Amino acid sequence: MADRRRVNGPGGLSTPPIYEDDSTSLASRTRKPDGVRGIYLKTGVTPSASGSAYLEMESRSGVNGGMKLTCTVHGPRSLPRSAPFAPHMVLSTHVKYAPFATRQRRGYLRDSSERDLSTHLETALRGAVIADRWPKSGVDVVVTVVEGEMARHAAVEQGLEEWDMMNVLSGCITVAGAALADAGIDCVDTVCGGVAAWVDGVPGQAATALVLDPVPSEHESILAACCVAYLPSRDEITNLWFKGRLPAADADAHRTLMARAVHAGRGTSQALGASLHGALEDPLSSSESF
Repeated sequence: MADRRRVNGPGGLSTPPIYEDDSTSLASRTRKPDGVRGIYLKTGVTPSASGSAYLEMESRSGVNGGMKLTCTVHGPRSLPRSAPFAPHMVLSTHVKYAPFATRQRRGYLRDSSERDLSTHLETALRGAVIADRWPKSGVDVVVTVVEGEMARHAAVEQGLEEWDMMNVLSGCITVAGAALADAGIDCVDTVCGGVAAWVDGVPGQAATALVLDPVPSEHESILAACCVAYLPSRDEITNLWFKGRLPAADADAHRTLMARAVHAGRGTSQALGASLHGALEDPLSSSESF
């Protein structure tokens, strides 16, 4: 009688799967310097949460899948009795890469980059939420990066991980703003993210060029980048993250870079507003701008 508890291996030889190298998937930028990628945004994807949203970025040059993020909002709910009195709403954010988001498997515990993203996201949302209307309450915002734009080991080897975090933070801000609106939490405006960068290696441009929505693997090098959390109706910035070094001779370079990041945030807010208006008219609708 055969042993049913034993899992027998294949009778013949087996060949392990072989994956293509990431260097074959590198591509140059095909969009215009002032062009942003299309996004797909849908709210109400998690019925058990107070509010939720799903965001997917357009794949770069049609080679790899774009970045995919999900966000769930839990609350407002009463704080535990052991917590001190809070006259304002207590906001907590949590950004985590899924273990399968990149080819190099992520750990289950948050690393330093994920903690930095959580801190920036909390600062961005705190300037948009009207915390006075929810005293003695707490709200948890959880963002999960389901798929990254590039393999983690390739980003580390090429030195692009710090620049890739800019795009991740912009997506986290946008999807969290949509989830807060879906949860019905009072905000002064719907916050959205935007990124701009000074880069080298843009076809048809000079040695350096200013581009919107940069993908690090599409450029030879990135000199500086700026990510903003923008409130379009109030024309305000709730969070500003600048990284890199610009030439000291150009005094207006920093201001120009920030202005272009705001312009990218305005483009994102249009798709975000269309998705929220469509969700009010038809709960099964979504916004797609690929």
